[in-house]
Amino acid sequence: MQLILIFGITIAIGSVMFALQNNVPVTVTFAIWRFDSSLAMVLLLALGLGVIIAALLSSPAVVRGQWTASRLRRQIAGLEEDKAVLAQRVSKLESEVARKTPASTPAPVEEKPYVGLKTLLTGGTSRKPEGE
Repeated sequence: MQLILIFGITIAIGSVMFALQNNVPVTVTFAIWRFDSSLAMVLLLALGLGVIIAALLSSPAVVRGQWTASRLRRQIAGLEEDKAVLAQRVSKLESEVARKTPASTPAPVEEKPYVGLKTLLTGGTSRKPEGE
């Protein structure tokens, strides 16, 4: 906010300096209309009219953007509410499923004993020689 104030004061000081240095009287004529004033006043009026015209031409786009942003904010709020409802429903269903399924421990998997390569190749059990 202070930056905008400083910028405005700077523009005002520049405008006053411009007006003091360009105080030559001029006559502006347009069709049947005639206007006598200083050069600075005529230029500042032309600048002001340009700003007003630009603001009027850009205002429909700004209003349309604000409407779109407002509509999207409402849509986001609705979707967030739907998300919260669905999250509650999911947690409710998960708790129901947890209550219905018995808490059984899985059966231990029986590991087969190690079979050596010799046993696999001979197709039988490996025997230890009697002397050992």
